[in-house]
Parts: sequence; C-alpha cells; structure tokens
Amino acid sequence: MSMNQAKSEMQDVDLVKLSQKGDLTAFEELVGRHRDKIFARAFSMMRNEEEALDLSQEAWIKGWQRLAQFHGDSSFVTWMTRIVINLCLDQLRKHKRQRAESIEAMDEESGGVERHMPVVITNPTEGLERGELRKRIDRALAQLSEEHRMVMVLHEFEELEYKEIAKRMDCSIGTVMSRLFYARRRMASLLVGLKRENSE
Repeated sequence: MSMNQAKSEMQDVDLVKLSQKGDLTAFEELVGRHRDKIFARAFSMMRNEEEALDLSQEAWIKGWQRLAQFHGDSSFVTWMTRIVINLCLDQLRKHKRQRAESIEAMDEESGGVERHMPVVITNPTEGLERGELRKRIDRALAQLSEEHRMVMVLHEFEELEYKEIAKRMDCSIGTVMSRLFYARRRMASLLVGLKRENSE
C-alpha cells in the first residue's frame, strides 16, 4: 500500500496530527475530503460562485497556517467551517461599507407588508422530493438580504446560539432575534410562493 493510499484510510484526527508536523500530503487529503462542504457553506452565505470559491480557498490557506491552534475541541470540519464563516462575514462587511444605502433601510421600506403577515408554518417535506425542497430553500435564501441570510445560515444550519451570532455579526442579541424573526417570516412566504409557482 502506498503512503497516499494509507492516508486516504486514516481518520481526520490522525491526518490533522500529521499536517501539524508539516505533512502537506496529509493536509491535501483533508482538503479533498471536505472541500465541497466548505465551498457549500461559503456559497450559502455569499450566493456568488466566484466569491465562494475564493473565500473557501482562502479558508484552506488560513487553516494550514493556523493548524497549531487546532486542539481537537471540535471536529476538524467544524473548525474549518468556522474559519470560512468568519471570512464570509468579513467580506460581507466590506460589501456593506462599499454600499452607500443601507440594506436594512431598503428592507424596512419593501418589507413593511410582510411584517404583518401571519407566520406560515408549512410541512416542507409534504409532497416534495428532498432535492426539490433543497432547490426551493436555496432560491428563497437567495432572495433574502445579506443580513437576514447570514442570520438564517448561522442559526438554522450552523446551529449557533444568539449570543455567538451577535458576536460574529457585531450587533446586539436583540438585533439578531428581530432579523431571525423577519428572515423566517420572509422565508415562509417565499417558500409558499415558490410552491404555488411550481404547482401552476
């Protein structure tokens, strides 16, 4: 069995130990295993393939540079996911600074009616193929503003606490809660709309 074949059968934790000693092929094996997941997380936040690719590549470079800081408190992929999320948050902050008008203000104007809509609780898997649902959720997520999308991704997919989200997004817990409330309501109405479109 070649050295590379042996590495492909190793656990992440053993590959990390080798990588921490400077073994680049062990790290390449980790990249190969988790590249898609890290890219998918970047894409779910950025909604732009090119940016997601750049940021996920940057995350792997940072991961390699910071390997000494990985102590195994979480899985390696969780640790890498945190790195890519932080890079996405930084990038989105840059976007925000580059824009003159506030996204939040635009949402206030365009989202007024939605705030008074009842929250629609649908059974998302009812009569839906899983892949179809995934596509529909992705389409709905793409229509949220950056702030609302971030808060949804961090809370629903990364399962972070309000406190942790507030720290990462540099806002108060109250802001996180109101954004999440608005984002869920908006998602519910978008998903209902998309369901209607598909059934017509």
